[in-house]
Amino acid sequence: MSDGVRLIVFGRQGAGKGTQAFRLAERYGVPHISTGDMLRAAAAVGTEFGLQAKTFMDAGQLLPDDVMLGVIEDRLAQADAATGWLLDGFPRTPGQAEGLNSMLGENGPNLAVNLDVPETVVIDRISGRRVCTSCGAIYSVSTPPQSDWTCDKCGGSVVQRDDDTEDAVRKRLAAYNSQTAPLLEWFEERQMLVNIDGVGLPDEVADRITSAVDSRLGIAEI
Repeated sequence: MSDGVRLIVFGRQGAGKGTQAFRLAERYGVPHISTGDMLRAAAAVGTEFGLQAKTFMDAGQLLPDDVMLGVIEDRLAQADAATGWLLDGFPRTPGQAEGLNSMLGENGPNLAVNLDVPETVVIDRISGRRVCTSCGAIYSVSTPPQSDWTCDKCGGSVVQRDDDTEDAVRKRLAAYNSQTAPLLEWFEERQMLVNIDGVGLPDEVADRITSAVDSRLGIAEI
């Protein structure tokens, strides 16, 4: 484990961000804190900010930055985050990044890792995805189930989800790009951004990320 590894991970949908975030958290011995998991946990525990967050979530509204930052502050104060953490899904705007830095001071993020996968690759990956309607098992047009789009695990129907069509994917990517580009620029201006080629086998991509992080943070090989 390496003390003080505090990372933010970015990546387009379908870039493999979840897989790599899990690997990074495991390598550096820090908790992988995703926005959704964090909000649900805060609401369940019933902290002041957790209860505020639940009110907004129940109403289907976006959380104000001050409430979101309060939830994050509560989460990062927990014992498992004392020597580092990995944030996935926050910040989403330069304003939130400013708020995070102001809140944490010298204990703010070391680096922001951007997993860069071309849109054409992401579109192929997601639009080719197929999911079992019963158990959620994931397949693709290149690795289909053995029997005529019937799930190998439970026998359920394997289909393409509505939000995995090419048109739907392109709309999500456009929204991500417009939202995230200013945020990446914010970290780059502060020399905190590491862009990683996300195309390749998971082990290859993981090696690129850890080599870059270790080099930037002066971490000896683990």
